[in-house]
Amino acid sequence: MPRAARFVISACLVLALAPAAWAAHTRNVVLFVCDGLRWQEIFTGADPLLINEQAGGSWTPEAELRSKYWGDDAVARRRLLFPFIWNTLAVQGQLFGNQAIGSKVYVTNAMWFSYPGYNEMTSGINDPAIQSNAFPPNPNVTVFEWLNSLPEFHGKVELFGTWGAFHRIFNEGRSGLPIRAGYSLVDATDLSPRGRLLNELYQTTTRLEEDNPPDSVLHVLLREHLQKHHPRILFVGYGETDLWQHLGRYDSFLETAHGFDKFVRDLWDQMQSMPEYRNQTTFLITADHGRGSGPVNWKDHGVAQPGSANIWLGVLGPDTAPLGERRNVPDITQSQIAATMAAFVGQDFRAFKPAAAKSAIGEMGPPLP
Repeated sequence: MPRAARFVISACLVLALAPAAWAAHTRNVVLFVCDGLRWQEIFTGADPLLINEQAGGSWTPEAELRSKYWGDDAVARRRLLFPFIWNTLAVQGQLFGNQAIGSKVYVTNAMWFSYPGYNEMTSGINDPAIQSNAFPPNPNVTVFEWLNSLPEFHGKVELFGTWGAFHRIFNEGRSGLPIRAGYSLVDATDLSPRGRLLNELYQTTTRLEEDNPPDSVLHVLLREHLQKHHPRILFVGYGETDLWQHLGRYDSFLETAHGFDKFVRDLWDQMQSMPEYRNQTTFLITADHGRGSGPVNWKDHGVAQPGSANIWLGVLGPDTAPLGERRNVPDITQSQIAATMAAFVGQDFRAFKPAAAKSAIGEMGPPLP
């Protein structure tokens, strides 16, 4: 047998037999979720069918939108919309979900909307009982709750998000996790001048939906929090992209998607500047669900909008080989994210919850030396 063939077979065996977790360079993991951000925009940039006043419902003149986000080449377009993802993550890390080149990431729940998706990615299972965003506190233990129960991570797991439902999704009452989301995102007990200003802005700003603050408020608070506290396991949920799409405003969606990319870059730069995080932190970036396509269905998601089950996944950190945009790889499911998070910090989530999907570490290759 040729030496090259023997090497490939040996490498495959190593991956197949590798443990579900390892203790490598990663000490901290951050899971970022951009609500409802389609894989189509991630991999091809602004949609040519929607970057207009008609189908896209844009209030911004088309010429202005095109000057910021349009290029005839899809590779150029996606870099305009997501410069951090394509100039940093896709160079130093890996990106999955471009179905056009044989990479698919999808949800396994049958609902194709938010609560079932957040449950699936954080608990590792599809719970068919969760059929509404109004579902009560989650009966499933998430990887965040489980990691917090371990001595190494206890008190070092934190959650931030714009959507108030995260209090139920992470079952605040049972888990005891500190959840800053929706109505509790801004610390009302902070009576410093800055704290009072932020609370006044939160209380007086007209919100797009219920108690959900803008992504910008979340980002300012999170950046300040990281400077003072140093959580090791962090969830960050940005929500404006989903809201603007439901409202049929493609121009505002593009702005918030571009803003999300800036926020992630800003947090990456901040954490890389801090000794607690530098070269010890892995980012996982994804969406809770996809959306429909075309001039109407892009606004919504769910079983009535085909394509809503398709999502994407980006990984960046010291243990992830710089393989960039992946092609012709095995499918990854949303349910694998929980075990993958745990694996990066040397823990086996399936030892606690055998029903959880396996880690996707095998699809990313072994840890770097």
